[in-house]
Amino acid sequence: MFDREGIRAVGIDRVIATAGVARASLYTHFGSKDALVTAYLERADREDLQRLRRAVRGLGDDPLGRIRAAFDLASSAARRRGYRGCRYLNAATEFPEPGSPVAAVVAEHRARQRTAFRDALVQLGHPDPDETAARIQLVYDGGLAGSKAERSAEPITRAAALAEALAAGTAGR
Repeated sequence: MFDREGIRAVGIDRVIATAGVARASLYTHFGSKDALVTAYLERADREDLQRLRRAVRGLGDDPLGRIRAAFDLASSAARRRGYRGCRYLNAATEFPEPGSPVAAVVAEHRARQRTAFRDALVQLGHPDPDETAARIQLVYDGGLAGSKAERSAEPITRAAALAEALAAGTAGR
């Protein structure tokens, strides 16, 4: 429901009714809706990490392939999720408080993603892997936002091509 409708749009009463649990059980296990959302994002992050690990298995000698795999997974997820956008960016929008546990999960997810881009760039011998990883992440974010706006995976495909050009040092040529 959080994916389909938005986190704030789904009330706790609806979560309880859909899950078929007592209010006391939900609060005993999670304590608050924010904690439930945090657990939802942590689980999604673990699943996304497993998908990425499977996608890059065997690509140790192909850093551009590893970068491309992140975009391919995003494209597949966009189609699967009905072009609802990135769940982490959506959560960051709905929970803008920097000290919230939701913001921490989003930050960890994004940091791990940027590190993966950076590691691939280092392997490529890129002269500025930190800045370029940040730029690739920005392109990735833009592809996801464009996908949501256009209800198409095509913006992610275009973003992947730009990311590869950034990684190869050919962007703008």
